[in-house]
Amino acid sequence: MKVAVFSTKAYDRQFLEAANSSKQHELVFFEPRLDRDTAILASGFPAVCPFVHDQVDASTLKILAKNGTRLVSLRCAGFNNVDLNAAAELGIRVSRVPAYSPYGVAEHAVGLILSLNRKIHHAYNRVREGNFSLNRLLGFNLHGRTVGIVGTGKIGLILGQIMKGFGCNLLAYDVYQNPGIEAMGGKYVELPELFAKSDIISLHCPLTPETHHLINENAIAQMKPGVMLINTSRGSLIDTQAVIEGLKSGQIGYLGVDVYEQESELFFEDLSGEIIKDDTFQRLTTFPNVLITGHQAFFTEEALHNIAETTLSNITDFEQGRDCPYEICPQPQPGHNKVLVS
Repeated sequence: MKVAVFSTKAYDRQFLEAANSSKQHELVFFEPRLDRDTAILASGFPAVCPFVHDQVDASTLKILAKNGTRLVSLRCAGFNNVDLNAAAELGIRVSRVPAYSPYGVAEHAVGLILSLNRKIHHAYNRVREGNFSLNRLLGFNLHGRTVGIVGTGKIGLILGQIMKGFGCNLLAYDVYQNPGIEAMGGKYVELPELFAKSDIISLHCPLTPETHHLINENAIAQMKPGVMLINTSRGSLIDTQAVIEGLKSGQIGYLGVDVYEQESELFFEDLSGEIIKDDTFQRLTTFPNVLITGHQAFFTEEALHNIAETTLSNITDFEQGRDCPYEICPQPQPGHNKVLVS
């Protein structure tokens, strides 16, 4: 099948071409993101393959449908950038790649925790400058601290396992409780209690209307003074302005994020020779107790292999008329094992 792959980087091409050697789809790679202006590039392509920051809204979908596209095969887990209702109305099917890097994301969250706590990023720069002073590098033992995990799917569960290995106490919140959390000694509580008792809070939930700005002024006020806040999930779980105020007041003692509300204009691009015009992002970078990475938590060899294999398998299922286990639809469909988002 002829597939238009958008937002292509060198590593995307490398892993997709390797996975395609046994499937023989015709992959055409485009560097631009998919949106209403670039959708015309997919004319004549039955399938398109967007990434997390591509804008697959109603206007984009209408152009795709008009020019022959019948499948949107996302090579990411999140699908908040796709208008599923519009896709269904236009006869375009949508698939995704769930849980492709649960260990990678959980391990990256732990890396942020360790780096913020022991000031590893600051120590690295000091040593390179010949400064071996220990002033302002004081950390704390993770052993005995309480970690609050918001969202206990595969990633949240793995984070809990790792932090339990450090000797941490675990609190958790999720609409759907994972028995693995309690099996390792964790306790499910409501969010206000999790906020109030946790020394470290790590977010691992999807972005939905209910979770948008889950961390806001009210939530921050309920937290322990000096709390460490970690987000490797979706940027809009956090109200960035409220977090900045929390950092200024000292209510938030540490912030580690791999995602950002307005990241689509920044992340995955080399802007080192340009002036970054996002004043809010620039303000975050001025805090010594903030550590930001550019949406790289998923970025492991295993993840890219899994993404490529699953993406192309989804396309093959569509091409051959088979049921796709990772198809997303806005309403339940009888006889299908699909993600339901109604």
